[in-house]
Amino acid sequence: MADRTHRETLAPDVEERIRTSFESQGLMAHLGARLTHVAPGRVHIVLPSRPEVTQQNGYVHAGATSAVADTAGGYAAYTLFPAGTEVLTVEYKINLLAPAVGDHIEAIGTVLKAGRTLTVCTLEAYAVQGEQRTLVANGQQTLIRIAKS
Repeated sequence: MADRTHRETLAPDVEERIRTSFESQGLMAHLGARLTHVAPGRVHIVLPSRPEVTQQNGYVHAGATSAVADTAGGYAAYTLFPAGTEVLTVEYKINLLAPAVGDHIEAIGTVLKAGRTLTVCTLEAYAVQGEQRTLVANGQQTLIRIAKS
């Protein structure tokens, strides 16, 4: 499913719904994260590396990396949800594969299996330094579609 959806484009109202929701997230604003790519079943978020998001050795903190990966997956699922619904993470697991060193982190969420209630996404996070991209984290996530309150 994910491969097919990458070639499709989003309806303008869906992209607007995703971007408006993202802009209302206090944590993403606090971290300085930006939504950089939105397509059906796939979302990219960039987190600039700066002292406020690093840990004691100067690497981007695992918590910040995990937060943008979780958010990318959530919005990837949300691109496939109908109007009048919301998305919540049920669970996610992330493996930290390498120190997150670079100009920025790019988190990519991709829908693996979309369902009526539960959707499963894959999560990837890359440290980007110039032209070099290093996979620093990967994981899987389950999300639930709920009615908008």
